[in-house]
Amino acid sequence: MKRNRKQQEEEQEQFNDFQDENIDILRKKTIKELIAPSGIDASNIDHLEIISNITRYARSFFVSSLPRMCTFPELFRDMYMFGDINTSIYINPIKEEVSQTKLNRIINELEVERLTAVDRGNINRESTISQKRLEAERLRDGIAAGYDKLYEASIISTIFAYSLEELNRFSKLLTSEMSKSMVGVKTAWGMQEDAFKSNMPFMDNKIKKTHTFNRASMGTVFPFTTSEVGHPTGVPLGFNKQTGTPILFDNFHPSLTNYNMVIFAKSGAGKSVTMKTLISRSSVLMGIESLALDAEGEYQIVAESLGGINVVISPNSKTVINPFDIETEIVKDEITGKNRIALNIENKVEDVTQALLTMARGSTRSEEVGELIKQIIAESVAEEYAALGITSNPDSLYQNTDNSISHGKLFSKQKKDMPTIGSWYKRIEGKARENTNKDYQYHYSYLLKVMKQYIREYDGQMAYFDGQSTFDLLEGAPFINLDISQLEERFARPLAQQILLSWIWEKFVKKNSEDRKKATKKRVLVDEAWMLLPFPEAVDFLNKMARRARKRNVSLAIVSQRFQDFYEKPEAQAVLTSSDTKLFLAQDKSEIQYLKEVFKLSEGEANFLVTCQKGEGLLKVGADSAILKIMPTKKEFEFVETNLNELAKRRNNE
Repeated sequence: MKRNRKQQEEEQEQFNDFQDENIDILRKKTIKELIAPSGIDASNIDHLEIISNITRYARSFFVSSLPRMCTFPELFRDMYMFGDINTSIYINPIKEEVSQTKLNRIINELEVERLTAVDRGNINRESTISQKRLEAERLRDGIAAGYDKLYEASIISTIFAYSLEELNRFSKLLTSEMSKSMVGVKTAWGMQEDAFKSNMPFMDNKIKKTHTFNRASMGTVFPFTTSEVGHPTGVPLGFNKQTGTPILFDNFHPSLTNYNMVIFAKSGAGKSVTMKTLISRSSVLMGIESLALDAEGEYQIVAESLGGINVVISPNSKTVINPFDIETEIVKDEITGKNRIALNIENKVEDVTQALLTMARGSTRSEEVGELIKQIIAESVAEEYAALGITSNPDSLYQNTDNSISHGKLFSKQKKDMPTIGSWYKRIEGKARENTNKDYQYHYSYLLKVMKQYIREYDGQMAYFDGQSTFDLLEGAPFINLDISQLEERFARPLAQQILLSWIWEKFVKKNSEDRKKATKKRVLVDEAWMLLPFPEAVDFLNKMARRARKRNVSLAIVSQRFQDFYEKPEAQAVLTSSDTKLFLAQDKSEIQYLKEVFKLSEGEANFLVTCQKGEGLLKVGADSAILKIMPTKKEFEFVETNLNELAKRRNNE
């Protein structure tokens, strides 16, 4: 024991000495030594090699020539936005007495050249020199009067790449892009080390390749521009707070890679008001049909105002929506390119299986539900359709495969009654009785117990999805609102969201043609989408819908107040990447860091979102962004206002 303790003391002493030695090394090193790469190879005359864990290549350039006229902000825009590039501009004001002397000398030289041109009879050259002399005199007089000033500026850029081939390609591309605006760019050949140092934040210009600017032209080099977001067509969404110009937004503009959008904001920031404004204006001005999955009961008045439909789903309502409903769809044949009617029974079996799995897991998200139970559910669902003779043949959906004439009257096809959760449950009961496999016995027993609450025959408290659908979506309705706000929030509401999304896909999305010219513009709004995130099958379907919606000319709009839930759920982030339009209204401080990281917001944008007022936010459409102020009209506020105090005040005034 003594020897062991002595050994431990010696080891501890050695560790302390080692730790002290490393601390001393760190104390002796400067910040520069700690963060600098392993080394930079400057032996090449046209580029540098930055040696670190991954070697990078750098090449520096300087601006060698400028156009006679320049426009803000186009002069160096292509350079600033090129990619992995750093640009430095050294600006030195020229003293008035020096600039006056230089300009007087230039004016005299130009006058000598003009007289020489006159003597030689060169009229064109005389005219050109006279124009230059006049411009020099105006500039000199402006400086003398204090209206103008001269500056010397040196512009240096460094581009980076991970291979020499890539660096050469970028160099050619940069030179080509800048030549379009008559800006000459040259490689700092033989001066790469000095140019690289000049482009570091040391305020030490070692290149000295300068150009002379006056005050107006100097202003064109600054990269501070206000992004204008919007489209030439669309609905007025609000005003750009930085420019005061209205922002027109077209959810289906060809410039967008997809039509989906996400809105994130804290409670009370104006999410619902924004969506109601967008829905109502796009319905009236663009004829866009919208459907809302309303988790909070906020869109009923919009449906009434637009002449739409409001459907309430609750334990006490008589409305039934059957998750087994399936519809045909019009698709393009991959071989002929012509449209044909198709019935995708395999996808429907998978969708229904996912919904029943969520039901089986319940609010506790039981781990009892594994692959074996999924297999039992999927087989039974497929058997339900097969029992009714429903196959991939579209005609199998109907009782009569052909139109028939009786007593001079034409009878159209009559659609078969669909399977229901109740009929599926009876099938499970029968299979459980016939089962002789002990491995399956427990799983059948589990399913029969937990699924009983969804069966109408047993007076299940969540039986509002059991039975033939009592409601069908009407084509051409400007707005349809499915109100699930009366359902229990913790589990019943997210379950309803998942089932209704699948039903909406069948009844609302799939009916749209893949031919854009024939397709109607449609929008599906999922309010408070964060409720779906704890349920993997629901998230999976939401992702599929986000990816497939554009093909059907449909925009999926996700509205949520808890972005952190999306951040912590990697599977849900596919919805964000499938959305070309993003609107961030006022954010809670606890959420802003996640938004900043995922969407690469600047420090200024992040600070704005924490301090902005209700109805203000940051709109990002593709690569463009703008500060937005949403201002519904007085008439619109009658049906978009959600603040209960404001609504009560309005009723009292009436």
